[in-house]
Amino acid sequence: MTENRYYGVRVEGAKYGVGFGSALAIAISYTNNHSILWAIIHGILGWLYVIFAALFR
Repeated sequence: MTENRYYGVRVEGAKYGVGFGSALAIAISYTNNHSILWAIIHGILGWLYVIFAALFR
């Protein structure tokens, strides 16, 4: 029974992490580029773009 509860917590945490990463990528992209198209593309990439922007901008 505790295994199912632990698994549920991990899945919920991963879901919120993906959503936050995409939202953060969109915000950073729009601030840098002022383009909705690039913001959508970077939102799909999510955390990859956030890490890229942190390292190279």
